[in-house]
Amino acid sequence: MFAAHPSRSPQGWCLLGSAFGSQTTNVVAMNVTATSEAGATSGSVGPWATDAGVWAVVVAGGSGARFGGLKQFSPLGGRTVIDWAVDALQCAGRTIVVVPAEHVEAIKINNATVVAGGATRSDSVRAGLAALPATADRVLIHDGARPLVSSDVVGRVAAALEHADGAVPVVPVTDTLRTTAGEPVDRSLFVAAQTPQGFWVRAISDALGNDAEATDDATLVTQVGGTVVHVDGDPSNLKVTVADDLVVAEAILRQRATQRSTAQEPQASTQS
Repeated sequence: MFAAHPSRSPQGWCLLGSAFGSQTTNVVAMNVTATSEAGATSGSVGPWATDAGVWAVVVAGGSGARFGGLKQFSPLGGRTVIDWAVDALQCAGRTIVVVPAEHVEAIKINNATVVAGGATRSDSVRAGLAALPATADRVLIHDGARPLVSSDVVGRVAAALEHADGAVPVVPVTDTLRTTAGEPVDRSLFVAAQTPQGFWVRAISDALGNDAEATDDATLVTQVGGTVVHVDGDPSNLKVTVADDLVVAEAILRQRATQRSTAQEPQASTQS
């Protein structure tokens, strides 16, 4: 399916690096208001910030059945889970956020368009794609329950679209695997897929036609003959599925904040 696309710089995605407790995207939902620390910033914008062809769709329309509630609105590091997920993919206002239909009016996110999701994940992705303007030719689809994605991962996914219909960040499987019948499995044959997954809009729109359904967008593109490549993901890019995942995510955010603070200390000392 992949055809030659207009040449673009591999640095074409605007990269944001979030700070622990930094300025929020102003998400207000179910009486939960994210707060911020004075003077903190949410990161720096990279060189594709003015590329009108690149958009993001953050899918947060799930009911959180396994979590026991709407995990996307759970507090995390002084903000909410969806705050972090959206902030990591904000790019010059070119972000669509898909949420449960009953919460569309209650949620306000700066520089983003909020739309109602559907009954399934694929329905929610379709809703997000339908909100894209005609000028959008590439889209990064991200799970709203993945608050820790790094700018490096986002950049690798975007750059890989130069050579394929889609790109997926993956990490090695570290657990020993067995089939349900009890047979051992060679784990070197498998990787775990993450998000954001990037696609040319034409490719993912075609794949989602005829009411196609899957828990992974790249699967649908592959099934219709599209070319999907893998890029390096990040083990810390976890998906919040159960309550304990929030504890792990909080610890990772604190570790990142400590590392950032330590890296800035020599510079501050020199300036003083």
